[in-house]
Formats: sequence, C-alpha cells, structure tokens
Amino acid sequence: RWEYPNAQLLMDSHEKTEVVPGPIGVVAEWEAEMDCDWDFQLKNPGLASSELTNGVARTGQRALLYATGMDEEDMKKPFVAVINSFSEMVPGHMHMRELAEQVKYGILEGGGIPRETGTIAICDGLCQGHCGMRYPLPSRDLIADSIEMVVQAHHFDAMVLIPGCDKIIPGMLMAAARLDIPAIVVTGGPMLPGNVGGNPLFCSSELREFPGRVEQGSCTVEEMKKAEEAALPTVGSCAHLGTANSMCMLTEVLGMSLPGCGTAPAVSNRRKRIAKQSGRQVMELLRRGITPRQILTREALLNGVAGAMATGSSTNLVLHLLAIAHEAGVELTLDDFDRISREVPFVCNLQPSGKYPIVSMDACGGIPAVLKNVEPKLHRDVMTVAGKTLGQMLDAVEPVENDVIRTMEHPQKPEGGIAVLCGSLAPDGAVVKQSGVKPSMYRFSGRARVFNSMEEADAAVSAGTIEKGTVLVIRYEGPKGGPGMREMLSTTALIMGRGMDEDCALVTDGRFSGATHGPCIGHISPEAAAGGPIALVEDGDEIFIDIAARRLELKVSPEELERRRAVWKPLVKPRGPALAKYAAHVSSADRGAIIELEK
Repeated sequence: RWEYPNAQLLMDSHEKTEVVPGPIGVVAEWEAEMDCDWDFQLKNPGLASSELTNGVARTGQRALLYATGMDEEDMKKPFVAVINSFSEMVPGHMHMRELAEQVKYGILEGGGIPRETGTIAICDGLCQGHCGMRYPLPSRDLIADSIEMVVQAHHFDAMVLIPGCDKIIPGMLMAAARLDIPAIVVTGGPMLPGNVGGNPLFCSSELREFPGRVEQGSCTVEEMKKAEEAALPTVGSCAHLGTANSMCMLTEVLGMSLPGCGTAPAVSNRRKRIAKQSGRQVMELLRRGITPRQILTREALLNGVAGAMATGSSTNLVLHLLAIAHEAGVELTLDDFDRISREVPFVCNLQPSGKYPIVSMDACGGIPAVLKNVEPKLHRDVMTVAGKTLGQMLDAVEPVENDVIRTMEHPQKPEGGIAVLCGSLAPDGAVVKQSGVKPSMYRFSGRARVFNSMEEADAAVSAGTIEKGTVLVIRYEGPKGGPGMREMLSTTALIMGRGMDEDCALVTDGRFSGATHGPCIGHISPEAAAGGPIALVEDGDEIFIDIAARRLELKVSPEELERRRAVWKPLVKPRGPALAKYAAHVSSADRGAIIELEK
C-alpha cells in the first residue's frame, strides 16, 4: 500500500504476477483480467479494504462486517472513513453529526460504503488563561496519529475528514498528507456574529477585552455579562478571523476542501450541501487516483502562505503550515513566509485586525474572491479536490472590490498580515500579526519586564504595575517549556482592554490566539527551555522591535550574555505523562512544533 500509490497493487496469482489496475475498477473487470476463480474475491484487490473482504482466510473479518449491518453487496464496494470530531463541549463541533450524515449520503450516492469514527476536539477558547491551554497544540499530533491508526488498521480506501476548530483542522490535514489516500476535508464553518450594544457585527475577539475594560472602569460587570450572553449566537467556529477560521480558509486555499467550504456559515444549508457534495467527490478522487500529496505540493503550500498574508490570518497558521509541509515531504521555511509577506498585500478587512466577521467576506464571494484579487501572486496549476486546477476555478470568478475585500492596488496594508522577525533575541525567528499592529508601534524600544509564566504577567497587568515603555517578556511557554506552547490571549486581552497597545509590547516563546491584535510577538526561537537568548533576559534590559526591518534585538553585549549563560539553569515546569512525552519529542516553533522521531 505504501509502495504502490493510487491503489496499484502487485499480487501473486496462480504462480504469475499481475498488476491490478486501480484505484477502484469493477469486479467483473478485474476478475476477467485475473482469469481466476477464487472463492470470496469480492472486490478489486487494488483496494486496501480488500484485505478485509477477499479470500477464504478472511471469514472472521467478513463476519465482523456482517455484524455492523453490511451485506455482501456492501463488501464489494470501497470503504470510506468518515472521521468526525463531534463534541458537545465545543461550539465549532456541536453540529458535526449533521454534517457527517450529509457526507455519508454523498458517499453512498457515489458508490462507497461510509463508516464513521471519531477523534478528539479541544476548544482553545475554553482553554484560554489557565493550564488547560497546554493541551491544544499537543492534541494536533494526537489527532493525526489517531487517524493514522484507525485508517491503517481498518484498511480504508479513502476518507472524509470533518474538523472545525484550531488544532483539529491541521491535525486532520497532517493525517491526510501522511496517509496519502484519497481524502477531502469538510470544515465546520463560522458562526454568525453577535449583536452587542447595537453592533450586529460583534465577535468574541472583542469580548476578550472586556475584563481589562472592567478593571479600568470603562465597562461594568453587568454590561460584560450581557455581552457574553449575546456574543456567540450560533454553533460554528468563532465569527472572527481567529485560528479556526484561518485554518478553514487555508484548507480551501490548499485545495483540500471544495470551493465555498472555508467560509459558508455553519448554520447555512449551503454548508450541508457542501458536505454531501464532498461525500460524492471523494469517490471521484478515488476513481481518478487523486491523493493529498498530489494536491499538497510546494506550490500549493506557497499559495497557502499567500492566502494567509492576504487575509491577515492567525500566526498559529505558521506552525500548522510548517507541520503539514513536513508530513507532505515538502520543504517550507520561515524564509518563505517572510518573502511572501513582502510580496502579497493584506487585502481583507476582517476582525480582529479589521471591521467585519467571516460571514461578511462569504457574502462577498469568500476565498475564491480573495484569491482572484491576488491571483498574480499564486501558482495556478496546482490540483484541488474539486478535480480542477486552481487556475481553472479562478477563471470562473469575477473580481470584487469593496470594504470587505480590497484589491492589490488598494489594499488594507501594502504587506501581508504576518511578519517574520529575526535578531539577537530570536536568532531562529519569531512571528507577529503585523496587520493588527498600529503603525505607531511598528518601531518600538522598551525595557524588559520578565515573567516565567502567563499567570505572572496577567497578575502584573491587572495590578497596574506595567509602566509605559515596557516590553513584557513571557518565557518558558514554548513547545518544550510549557510544555504545549500556550496562547497568551489573556495577557494581550488585558493589555488591549486597558488601552495600552501603544504604551507597551509583548514578546514570548509561546504563541497567540487568532483573536490577538496589538504589538505581540510570539514563537521566539530558540525557546527558553532550549537555552535561547530569551532565557537570559533580565528586568531592565533594552529590547528593540522594528517590524518594517524585521528585527527583534536584545540590547545586551555578547560578553554579558555569556556570563549569564554560565549560571543559567532551565526552569522545568510540572507535567503529566502526556505532556512529558510531548516535551521529549517536540521541535522548536520555527520548524512547526513537529514531533521529531529518532531515525
């Protein structure tokens, strides 16, 4: 299976070797080619699932399939895994059962046998501000592993993946690239915006700033309570361009979901139609032998970077694209992000960096409209799960220009939404969502105030002890040091809620929520736990930030840093077995926080 892609299978039959054409074929066709009269040869041996159905020795497996309700006619058809991440705890996943049913209808119509199975889903929003945030990023790799296990163990021929939120989407894309069997992704889609204080475009990214407003006195507790009851009115991923919707849109840009899937509202009937169509389409991918690695090429991944820059997506997308590239066997580095950031302008006016929720962009044409406007910067010849190239699909799209989607000639900002910084504080790189930074903070110099955890920083901000001109340094929150690379959203929300986004900056070896905006620089590599320079920063050190020049400098002499390193001892935080295993194998953020295995 691994050696013969597209279901080409060498097999021994009656002392002669034949190549069975794949991927599906028809029973009568392969029987004629094989010219044999085997018992129980129910389907084309080129299908992985034939391992469960074909041959006298598989009587036990067939009996188990009968026990699931299959009959012999079912066993002649391809088996398609429907990997569902339904969860009653996560708003972005509560509607997945309904989507899965639509997917299964489509698979049946396309001639396959769907079999649904599940994987976990952790909500980053519920994990914000406490130790639970150590788990979402490690869950990405656990999800990929769990899909590998069930698909390989049960010999599925194809799969439809149904994720909705932050780490579930990249985990499933990583699994698709790793397994390289025909696959299509049906993301859950964005929720509708809330109506708070007469604002019908209210998103939860703004709600996160309310605690800071309460502490400052510009908002009452009662006003905050009313806002939180109205902010998230439906199921779906949070209405702004956070990590979840960044990944939904990225999946469409990469060509791994059907057109419109990235932005169609979770509660729309169009989302259900896309799900059903995806079930039919995965059968077409199987017939044509189109697999994820034919789609997730370097050119497609570079298109993904361009899409991220054009939309102003979450900085978490950097981690995830690097990890997907690793699974696909494609070279992708921070240098690619930096280069494309300078070439592709930020054209979307989306919260939290702009004005509108995701559904507003969907109403203006969605991802196809965005890509049409930056088409000169894209690779048009890449294949998609629609069975067409990106260029073929864009030829049918009309350009748009309005307050939601701008053009390259009249962008929101002349450069892409994400910038990659390097320098003495981050020798291997750091990232910032420059689309969410005020121009006055593109160049900033301040004195360090060092914290070894997010909680310490939160307490200092809430106590009002952060002075103007401070650079908050939050360390030992990286992939190894956290462990788990927590998001610093509670700290950034307190800063923004207090109106301090032009008074101070924040740098960390942790990461940031897609809801974050302001002068917040994350993913500093090497991280503190790995002995990076951020581990050596002391209170009062000068830190210089220059986003335009892509610099992040610690103004301390090399001699002084060496003196500090000689007495430095890494801080090791408590961790249970799951996080201990993760910390032992995870790479640095500049490589996507991938799991590195011994060769």
